[in-house]
Amino acid sequence: MPEQVRTKRRYDSSRRHAQAAATRRDILDAAETLFVRDGYGATPVSAIAREARVALKTVYVAFETKSGLLRSLWNARLRGGEDEPPITEHPWYREVLDETRPARQLALNARISRAGKERIAPLSEVIRSAAPLDPDIGALWQRIGTEYRALQRAVVQSVADKGALRAGLELERAADILWTINHPNTWQILVVERGWTPEEYERWSVDAACAELLAKPPRRRR
Repeated sequence: MPEQVRTKRRYDSSRRHAQAAATRRDILDAAETLFVRDGYGATPVSAIAREARVALKTVYVAFETKSGLLRSLWNARLRGGEDEPPITEHPWYREVLDETRPARQLALNARISRAGKERIAPLSEVIRSAAPLDPDIGALWQRIGTEYRALQRAVVQSVADKGALRAGLELERAADILWTINHPNTWQILVVERGWTPEEYERWSVDAACAELLAKPPRRRR
């Protein structure tokens, strides 16, 4: 009888990785639902585990802390997924910076800003409201503001490089203006509290940015 050669089955980790990724998504979805509905402070991790139908330990193994869970949730929603690249590497952001017409740049920037806020404004408000309650979330809110201003400053820098900034307007002041126009707090006030439609907000933000930042074309002689 020929000798049988036993081969050790190779361990396939792809299924386990896929299951772990699916579990993370379930936890993130559950956390977003409860944070937005009930608030960060009123949502215990145990409630998130029940909503996601996983063990409490699974949540802590995946995210370590409640604030770590909220931070991961923000990063995932901001980018469009946990495996998505940073904002600065997305084609639509590069499209804004590569646009040659300053007014069109600001219009594209407003469109992207509106689309992002329609997706993440409720979560942004969760973080803003929770910032005074938790130092980690306070640091996250500060980081969000700093990073978002840097994105807006890059747009302003591109406009300035074309010689299109309004006369006498310094770069940092211009960055502050564009950042304020497109800030999550401005969306919260106008859209959520005052009832503006997202379309109205986008039109206003384009008009405001162009009026505040761009040089006025010279008058034609008659």
